[in-house]
Amino acid sequence: HAQLVESGGGSVQAGGSLVLSCAASGYTYSSNCMGWFRQAPGKEREGVAAIYTGGGSTYYADSVKGRFTISKDNAKSALYLQMNSLKPEDTAMYYCAASYYTACSLIIGRFGDWGQGTQVTVS
Repeated sequence: HAQLVESGGGSVQAGGSLVLSCAASGYTYSSNCMGWFRQAPGKEREGVAAIYTGGGSTYYADSVKGRFTISKDNAKSALYLQMNSLKPEDTAMYYCAASYYTACSLIIGRFGDWGQGTQVTVS
């Protein structure tokens, strides 16, 4: 049974930091690419960051480059998102997802397994 479970969300003041975690179980951690997406109220879900699980290459949305860092711990089957210099516009539900496509990217349609999300609120 494949499962992705996010944690680490919360409320923080602008300029603060949070670390999101995603625990992967089942076959999801054998995926080629894992990523973080977010969805704010009234907006479409968008890609934030992705990492190629085989080699560690990373991909970021322009809006978070230099502020967010995606990483993985193969031993723990975990995915992380370090978020620094948070802005009010980062407020959203954040989702962990897995893709089985050969190429890693932030194309949302290529991610087939999703977690339930964790809320991040920046004031």
